[in-house]
Amino acid sequence: MLEQLFGSKTRLKILRVFFREPGQSFFVRELSRQVGVQINAVRRELDLLLRLDIIQEKEEKEKKAEDTDSGKAGAGLRKYYQLNSESIIYSELQALLLKDNIIGQKEFIKELEQKSGDVKLLVLTGEFTGTTKAPTDILIVGKIKPRSLSKIIEQYEKELGFDIRYTVMSDDEFADRRYVMDKFVYGVFEADHLKVVNKLGV
Repeated sequence: MLEQLFGSKTRLKILRVFFREPGQSFFVRELSRQVGVQINAVRRELDLLLRLDIIQEKEEKEKKAEDTDSGKAGAGLRKYYQLNSESIIYSELQALLLKDNIIGQKEFIKELEQKSGDVKLLVLTGEFTGTTKAPTDILIVGKIKPRSLSKIIEQYEKELGFDIRYTVMSDDEFADRRYVMDKFVYGVFEADHLKVVNKLGV
């Protein structure tokens, strides 16, 4: 079963989305956008996960029939998919994906440190610490290479399965905003956060 589950990158990306929000329902187009894969490929993976009893399918009335996943005007129903918490391997899958996420984050941090420039302060919050109150997911301070950073972010958005909000500041800008108790900076440090690099002694 595990060979079937992790036999494709698309399947793994879809599972990451589901386990990131276990109680959330998703429709096909939404999953397609989140994982960056064509709808037909997503449908194939969902069919397999349904057969393995990892997810469940439900239908809800659709106000605008033309927006249904079937694409047929007048269909009136839209299929949604959700994790099946009663699956016999739910807990095992959850643990595996958590470990996978931790490993992915470590690789991401390593890339940021080594390739994005002279990093003086790197703070993870938001999606990385499971808080919705943070104004960003990453605060990075130093002499940063914009293009290199952008490429790393784009790569790991696909790997980690979510959009990453990031904020870049120079040493001086960060010092000034911290001195005046800038609302944004204050919000970062008030939320749950993790200082991965801290050469500024913050």
